[in-house]
Amino acid sequence: MSMARRLVSEGLGTAMLLAVVVGSGIMAERLAGGNVAIALLANAIATGAGLIALILMFGTISGAHFNPVVTLSEAFQKNMPGKEVLPYILVQVLGAFAGVAAAHGMFENPLFFASEHVRTGMAQWWSEFVATFGLIAVIIGCSRSRPAVTPFAVAAYITAAYWFTSSTSFANPAVTLARAATNTFAGIRPADAPGFIIAQLLGAAAATLVFCWLYPAPPKDATVAGTVAPGDFAGK
Repeated sequence: MSMARRLVSEGLGTAMLLAVVVGSGIMAERLAGGNVAIALLANAIATGAGLIALILMFGTISGAHFNPVVTLSEAFQKNMPGKEVLPYILVQVLGAFAGVAAAHGMFENPLFFASEHVRTGMAQWWSEFVATFGLIAVIIGCSRSRPAVTPFAVAAYITAAYWFTSSTSFANPAVTLARAATNTFAGIRPADAPGFIIAQLLGAAAATLVFCWLYPAPPKDATVAGTVAPGDFAGK
């Protein structure tokens, strides 16, 4: 695939992911009647379902990273050239903000408005470390052992992580930045975003080191016909 196609795939996929996350959060909050548990359940299910569809749709074009820490991990593993990292991250961030604007437009909100949702403190930062560690672990473990199931494993993990982490599992710096621009159910205060992003970077780095050791990469010429290459299919 040409670089242009891969970048459009990453940007469009990330935009659609944020439209799912933010849009379903708005709808859930409006329909849940103040029941936060029901709203979170609806948000998590919609995100997981959307993630499967998006990874299957864009995975064979760009790898469906939709996430700067996934891109950094893939580059560290030499699954993509280092020169592509910055363009990937740029379109992921731009796509994330476009997705927030798209969701706001569907619900008659301003295109962007700063979140007032407080998400800070050691428990939340640790949650983001754990959530991101698990995401990268799932991607590396599945892509190196059972690549065909990776989209479903990633989506299942993110759906679960909405519930077992106190932060509701952002696990994505581009998502974190864009969700600071929505004062809705999915939002995070701009002042709280840096703590999340630092924890995400640390979690991704730790998981990459641990799981590249647990799952040594096969020789490049050992890829089985009919399977996707390591690095395809990533996600939130």
